[in-house]
Amino acid sequence: MTTHILRHGETDHSRHYLVNGDPKRPIHLSEDGIQSCGLLWHTLPLRQVSTWLSSEFPRAHQTASRLMGVPEPGPVVDPQLNELDYGDFEGGPFLEYAAWLDRNGGLRRPPGARESQREGIKRMFEGLQAALERPSPRVVVCHGLLVSVLHWCRERSDSELMPLFFPEASYVQPISFDDEELRSCVKSLFSDLAAESETAPGPQGVAPNSRPEAEVDVATFDRVNQPHAQRDLPDA
Repeated sequence: MTTHILRHGETDHSRHYLVNGDPKRPIHLSEDGIQSCGLLWHTLPLRQVSTWLSSEFPRAHQTASRLMGVPEPGPVVDPQLNELDYGDFEGGPFLEYAAWLDRNGGLRRPPGARESQREGIKRMFEGLQAALERPSPRVVVCHGLLVSVLHWCRERSDSELMPLFFPEASYVQPISFDDEELRSCVKSLFSDLAAESETAPGPQGVAPNSRPEAEVDVATFDRVNQPHAQRDLPDA
C-alpha cells in the first residue's frame, strides 16, 4: 500500500517568498501552478487513487481537485496537514521569519503564533499517521515543509539531528512511501522531537514579542538563498 505526498502548485505569494499560515486568506494557484497540475498525470497512476487528502488551504484543495479531474466530491480535508502558523509574520517576507527562527530555534513559538516550528512538524506527521488508516493508494496534498522533512527523514544518517532549515520542496512533485516505511518515518520523527524537547535548554513556548530586524544575518541568508543550501521556504 502506497502514499504519494506532494506540495501544492505555485502561488503568487510563494513566487515572492511571502509566508501564509492562515487558511482563511484566499490565496490560490498562479497560472503556472494550475498548469503544473496537469504534468502529474504523466507521473502517477492518478485514476487508481482511492483516497485524496489535502490541508485546509485553498491552494492545496485546488491542487487536489485539479489532480482528481472532477470538481466534486473534493478531497478529504485534514487541518493537521496545514501550513505552519506564522503568527505576527503572516503575509511578510520569509527572510524575516527565517531570521527570527535562526535566533530563537524551532521549539519557540513566534509572536502571535499558536505553535512552534517543531510543534507544527509534529502535527503534520500526525496527519500522515491518520492518513495511513484510509484506503490505499493515497495522495496527500500538503505544504513544502512537510515534503522537505520527509526527504530529510529518508536521506538522513543515523546520527544526524533535525536542522532548522530544509531544502525547498518542488511544486507538485510527489515523494512516495509504502506503509511500512512511512510508519517507520513517523515513529522516528516523533522520537527525535521528544528527545529534542527534553534536552532543550531554558523555557519553551512563546518567545518575546518583538519583530526581528529587517536585516537577516549572513548565515541565515546563505542557507535560505544560495543554491543547494538548506531552505525552509514559505508555502503560500
